[in-house]
Amino acid sequence: MDDERDDPGGDGGDAPSPARADGDGSVGGGVTPPSEAGDDRGGTPVNEAGGIVAFARAIGSGDSPREYGGIYLRGVAMGAADAVPGVSGGTIALVTGIYERLVDAITDLDPWLLTLLPRLHTAAGRAELRRELAAMDLGFLIALGLGVLTALVTVSRVMEVALEEFTALTFAFFFGLILASAVVLYGEVSLGTPRRAAAAVVGLVVGFVLTGELTAVLPTTPVVALLAGGIAVSAMILPGISGSFLLLVLGQYGYAVRSLSGFTDALVALDTAGLRTYGTVVVAFGIGGVVGLLTIARVIEYALEHHRAATIAFLVSLMVGALRLPVERILDSTGSFDAGLLAGLVLAAVVGGALVIGIDRSTGDIL
Repeated sequence: MDDERDDPGGDGGDAPSPARADGDGSVGGGVTPPSEAGDDRGGTPVNEAGGIVAFARAIGSGDSPREYGGIYLRGVAMGAADAVPGVSGGTIALVTGIYERLVDAITDLDPWLLTLLPRLHTAAGRAELRRELAAMDLGFLIALGLGVLTALVTVSRVMEVALEEFTALTFAFFFGLILASAVVLYGEVSLGTPRRAAAAVVGLVVGFVLTGELTAVLPTTPVVALLAGGIAVSAMILPGISGSFLLLVLGQYGYAVRSLSGFTDALVALDTAGLRTYGTVVVAFGIGGVVGLLTIARVIEYALEHHRAATIAFLVSLMVGALRLPVERILDSTGSFDAGLLAGLVLAAVVGGALVIGIDRSTGDIL
């Protein structure tokens, strides 16, 4: 449908690639820098400090230390949002003005860069690696990723305690987050065509069924964590769609939170057994996340580019259908209801909803 397609020229996919800068700032033309030429003549060893500086320049994005600090803090905000179901790190990226740069940096990542590793012992190989790194925004991604990781480690510990000690209230909070996110996102898309309406119905049914079946069937193992990590991290870059929400749907949210907290505890205590047990899961989630960014995220990007309204209708309806999960968890963790408990549950849901609405008011338009 034409009304669901963006301007095909908007992505600039057919535009010629920009000239790539060498590590010294010049435009790459295959000329080996004089400082590297001596590396292969007579076996002169590479100056270690010079190599570190060259690498730092290669991954740098022209940002000042102050700007890198700002990027790190934006990553902290994104990680805090991504750690709770219903709030999207992509929305935070949009609010803080780095969303387009984030998407561009991710799509510019080239896994074929690994093929240059066997040639790093030569000057030409190192020069080519610097040219390739300079074409990517790695400095930005590293600073942002460190911020996200800092927040995930911190917030996951809070969520672990909340899930264990205040299960019903925590899931009521999640309910408010998810419901408000769905309401906000439904306001951004029209269901006025049969395709969009069908996508919404399918999303609603899939969300309702999966939160009942998958959470009961899917085991909590590193293999499943690999798959879940790929799906969740891909969703984290979408404004309005929460990666933690998808982990909740897949029945892996608590597993991820406990594993990350256990891993950090084992790391601090130098507990080798704990590092093996929890580290395996954390690494599985991490590998899945990297693979997801390089594969699934591109599929989602294509769907949003060519069938944006129908895709958003499906994703938002998936969230509505998945509200079954927090409701069931609240009922399972509560023996009997009284006025005080009901008031607490309602208040937790209202706080969660208000958080999402406040973020939406800050953005003006999250999609």
